[in-house]
This record gives sequence, C-alpha cells and structure tokens, in this order.
Amino acid sequence: MAEGDRSVPRVASARDASDDATQGSKVTTGGRKTGSKKRARKPASSQKRAKKKTAKKASAKKVPENRSRSAAELGAQARDISVSEFFAKNRHLLGFDNPSKALLTTVKEGVDNSLDACEEAGILPDIRVEIKQVSETRFRIAIQDNGPGIVRKQVPKIFGSLLYGSKFHRLKQSRGQQGIGISAAGMYGLLTTGKPIEITTRTGKGKEAHYFELVIDTKKNEPKVKKDEVVEWDIDHGTRVEIELEGAYRGGQHSVDAYIRQISLANPHAEITFVPPKAEEHGASHTFPRVTKDLPPETAEIQPHPYGVELGVLMQMFRDTKARNVRSCLSSDFSRVSSKTALDICQKAGVKENRRPSEITREEAEKIHDAIQKTKIMSPPTDCIAPIGEELIEAALKAEVDAEFYASVTRKATVYRGNPFLIEVALAYGGELSAEDSVTVFRYANRVPLQYQQGACAITKGVTGTDWKSYQLQQPRGALPVGPMLLMVHIASVWVPFTSESKEAIAHYPEIIKEMRLALQECGRRVATFIRKRKREADEAKKRAYIEKYIPQVSIGLQRILELSDKQRDQVTSNLTDVLERSRKM
Repeated sequence: MAEGDRSVPRVASARDASDDATQGSKVTTGGRKTGSKKRARKPASSQKRAKKKTAKKASAKKVPENRSRSAAELGAQARDISVSEFFAKNRHLLGFDNPSKALLTTVKEGVDNSLDACEEAGILPDIRVEIKQVSETRFRIAIQDNGPGIVRKQVPKIFGSLLYGSKFHRLKQSRGQQGIGISAAGMYGLLTTGKPIEITTRTGKGKEAHYFELVIDTKKNEPKVKKDEVVEWDIDHGTRVEIELEGAYRGGQHSVDAYIRQISLANPHAEITFVPPKAEEHGASHTFPRVTKDLPPETAEIQPHPYGVELGVLMQMFRDTKARNVRSCLSSDFSRVSSKTALDICQKAGVKENRRPSEITREEAEKIHDAIQKTKIMSPPTDCIAPIGEELIEAALKAEVDAEFYASVTRKATVYRGNPFLIEVALAYGGELSAEDSVTVFRYANRVPLQYQQGACAITKGVTGTDWKSYQLQQPRGALPVGPMLLMVHIASVWVPFTSESKEAIAHYPEIIKEMRLALQECGRRVATFIRKRKREADEAKKRAYIEKYIPQVSIGLQRILELSDKQRDQVTSNLTDVLERSRKM
C-alpha cells in the first residue's frame, strides 16, 4: 500500500473502536493490533465523561428564559416592614436570644413598668414577682403592683403594640424610654407558647377591675383583644400582668433572684416580694423590704439643650415650631436660651431675628448651628434627674451586704451631647465578701440593673481604667481589681446612651467615663484610708501582743533585782500595762 493511503484505515479503526470492542473483535491499523477489550473501553469512558462535562458547561451557560425581570416587577416585591415583624425575627436585639435571658428580661421589663407607674402616681411601690414552672421548658411569670392602674382603652396599645409609650418624647429621667419592653415580652410569649398576655387592672377603689387577654398582630403591629371582661379583684388599685413563655430558670449571677436583689439596692423605697418556682434558702418567697418611706424627688421635663442638637434636628424644629420668629423659637423651644442669648445667636449667624422659622434655608440653619456652638450657654437644669443619694445607697448596701466598710459618692450633674447626667458610686469592703475573686460590679442606669454585656459597657471601662493598686488593692493589667469589695455604679440621665435596644450596656462617651473615674477615685481614696488604718491597727496589735507577752517577765526580773514582794510585782505589771494602753491611745 502506498505511503499516503495508510491514513485511511487508521481513521476508520479509531471511529469504530468502541463498536468493535463490544463484539470482542481485534481491529488492525497499519498491520498492528489495537489491543484487548479492556484497552478498547478506556476511550469510550473518557468520551462519555467529556460529553457530560460539555453538557454541564452548556447547561450552566444557558440562561433561563424567565430569568429577566423588569423594574416594575422588582418594585412590586417591596413592601412595608412592621416594627413588630422586624423584632419578631430579630428578638435577640431585645434580649430574648436564649431561654434563661428571655425569662430574666421579661421580669425586668415588668418590674421597670411597675416602678415607673408607682413613682409617677406618688405611691410607695409594693411589687410581687411570681414564677411558676408549667413544664420542663415553660414558665408562667406574673408581676403585680399597687400602682394607679391603667384606663381600659389604653391597655391594648400598651401591651399589644411596639414603640408605643409616653416617655420617648420627654426629656426627664425614667426607666423606660422606647415603649418596647413589656409588649416585646408578650410577643415572645406568643411566639414560643401561642398563649396571649393576660392583664388585670383597676384604677381605684370603687372602680371596675378589667381583665384582658390579647395578642400582637406582628404584620400590622396592632393588638388583637381575645377577651375583655369585668372581674372581681380584691386589690383597690394596681395592675397584674401574666405571660407564659419558653424559658429556663437558673441561679448565679444572671438569675432572677440576683436581679431583684440588685434592683432593691437602687430602689430603697420599694418593697419587692419574689416567689421562685421552687422554695429556696429564703423559703417559698423572699421579701426585700424598703429602706425608706420617701419617694424619689419628682423630676421635671426639660427642653433640649442647644449644644446637643444636630443640624438636621435644628432644621426640623424650625419647621415644627409654633413660634413666629427665629428669636422666640430659640428662647422658647430650647433649654437655657434667654431672649438676649437668642438675639446674640442670630447676630453671630447673620440671620434676622424676626425671620419666620419655616422660611429658614439650610445654609442659614447651618450658620445658626455654628453660632450656637460659639455662644456661651448655661448648662441644662438638673431637676430632671433624681439621684439615689449617698445616704440611701449606703443604707441599702448595709441592709443587703455584710461588710466592714461602706462609702458612697454622688457627683454633680454634667452634660453629654446637651443631655444632663450624673454618676453615683458606692462600695462595700471586707466582711463576708471573697478576697480571692475579682470585685463584684453592679451596673445601673436610671435605677435599673444592667445584667449582660459587661465587657462592652462604659462602666466596666471606667472601673478597669482606674488604678486600684494605688488604693491598696491588687489589679491585673486591664482587668477588674481583686479583693473583698462590691462596687455599685449608677448613671442617671434624661437619655441614657445604651448600645442596643436591649439596654444592657452604656456607650463609651468620654464625658461619662471621665465622671465615672472621678467618682471611683473618690471612693478609692476612702477605702484606701480604711485599709491603711486597718493594717496599722493590725501591726500595732501585733507589737502590743509581743510587749504584753514579756511584761510579766519584766516584772519578775524587777522583783528579783529590787527584792519586791509578790504584791509589788503585780503592781509593777499593772503599771506597765497601763503605760502600754495610754501610749497606744496617743
């Protein structure tokens, strides 16, 4: 065969290799064998794999015909999100991220509402907290108070609608701020057990007591009343809230018992009774009695201070004001701005004082905002804040903590972002407190204990940033001091800067941390004086013991030298002891 004809049979054999291999035949190419059946299968399998890969790539590159969407179709998918619906899916933001924390958060929100209601009505709070275990993971929580009660038409909105309340728009100290707490607890109970929140309330003796069962429509953020009826209740006035939820009851630092113990320290005017699921060391119930019968001073509502108002807020205030001109708007809608100060601001900004506020442009508003920062304005009034007080804090600590030394400091009010605040610090040292562990820190904001996120809180930063070694305490670098001490730090403000909606930690504002350190240093100096005095007394007692040990021997030696009688020897012993006592007093 010619040289050029050899390629023809070679191609034919390659094309038919797979078919011939299945029949067990041997195909020759140019006088050579192609191989056995096993060798013939390899090209077939590799071809199949190659075909599959090619098919996959083709299918991956292929774009479905219905993939394309128009802007109108995409826009039609968007809809409003209810605040209840948002927090139902993100309940960890409100403190309901695990069973034990959810149970504690529910108790906290109920107690906060009860304390606020009683204080605003001028009633000494008597609060009862009951926890009953329904099953292994279900608990029924009841919080009852002797407050003024709630009018019937307000009950559904207060307990069945998130972001509904009376405190958000007021600049005065209060425990609640956002109008979320108790309604969020009811929503959590509904999500985990399907049970409605139950409310019994009465506004006064001789008035009807109303019983409600309601749930939250999360898609509309609206309450749905399941039951509304008049019932017999032997309480003259007050409110009782019951919520069944999935939870876990635990002891320790974050237990309900520890929380109520802490809140009784910051609210010495309240009597709180706690009934745990099972009898504990205090029995079937534990009552934390009130230390004083005086209510905290009533706080006044103030206007926003101009130093804390941002440009966008200032422009909105100009649009919403009822004042006829800029000068009267500044003097009536802001705190500490007199008519003369308002005129000074207008002149510095180059804006006519008689301009209508609604006509102020963005550029003019920015000039006014800059002029405010350059004008000396008095700090905001502090009658909007109600501190606990040094005497009451010490009395509460003495009632709850067995210690050797107590100290408390209440700083003067100051300002952050135009909001007045003050810091209080108290400590208990020695006694039954452990000397081997880190000091216990109780954090408070507007008389409410902060239970979680201790490491992210400005209070913790203030404590760890204080040099406790100079106050006779051991302290690892960047950590809490070690010693038998309990620290209580309280911030009171018209608007506490919490780091999240769950209100568990305070933001790190430099002004706040500075005030905390100054208060902690003052308490530190006092406890250091006590520790030094105790060490000095211990050293003196040790030396005195040595002297007392050898006084009889000295008397015996003098008796032998001077030939004294036994009576004279005893008199020498008495004289030497008297000299020792008098020198110790000096």
